Amino acid sequence: MPDLEVTRLHVTVEGKEILKGIDLVVRSGEVHAIMGPNGSGKSTLALTIMGHPRYKVTQGEVRFDGKDVLAMTVDERARAGLFLAFQYPAAIPGVSVANFLRTAINARRAEPGATSGTAAEARKNDMPIPQFRKMLQEKMKLLEVDDSFITRSVNDGFSGGEKKRLETLQMHMFQPKLAVLDETDSGLDIDALKVVALGIEALRGPDIGILLITHYERILRYVLPDYVHVLVDGRVVRTGGRELAAELEAKGYDFVREELYAGRA
Repeated sequence: MPDLEVTRLHVTVEGKEILKGIDLVVRSGEVHAIMGPNGSGKSTLALTIMGHPRYKVTQGEVRFDGKDVLAMTVDERARAGLFLAFQYPAAIPGVSVANFLRTAINARRAEPGATSGTAAEARKNDMPIPQFRKMLQEKMKLLEVDDSFITRSVNDGFSGGEKKRLETLQMHMFQPKLAVLDETDSGLDIDALKVVALGIEALRGPDIGILLITHYERILRYVLPDYVHVLVDGRVVRTGGRELAAELEAKGYDFVREELYAGRA
């Protein structure tokens, strides 16, 4: 059974239709890249999958491990193993990175309804502190994150590269079944891009699907996708392999638009 199956998905934002019939299947172990020009619907797809209330599904289905994602609340989607790395991560002043990560991990591990019981019952599935510390140190070393990073407030005063490293660190700590990365490469210099790409590659494996949304081909030099999909005007208009990304880099998106509109003529 596919891990993620998007079928004929139509989505509106403030009454304007953005996605106009998306079909997409991402299985465990696969890396899919979504490319497309500004306004094509890439971020809309990512935020719809995670349940942002601004995005209204008017038609179609999103299923994950056979379950109806659109019927789930945002926290239920996270508990099911869905993860979104934001294009523009928000700052949370006063909340340390370490506290944020541990709280989020324990929230995902908690049994549904645990908060209605005693404090001890609510904490029984918490990750032990020594295990958390060991895991965090391993992931920080992998992602070349300085020790001082975890005592800082989440994204508060962070550079663009630091924000994207934190998103990647979250992905490794939460160990999702499906990671949706919304333009994780935006705003990164070449050194930061390589580190973030290394982190993505280190996560890939048979038990996780990755949906990597990007404008540019450069990150796909380091994260090698199994499939590349081109999104134009709210539709997937072409699908291919790594070579399609190189063609887009060389020619831009105009040739895809020309093929699309020539086919409609």
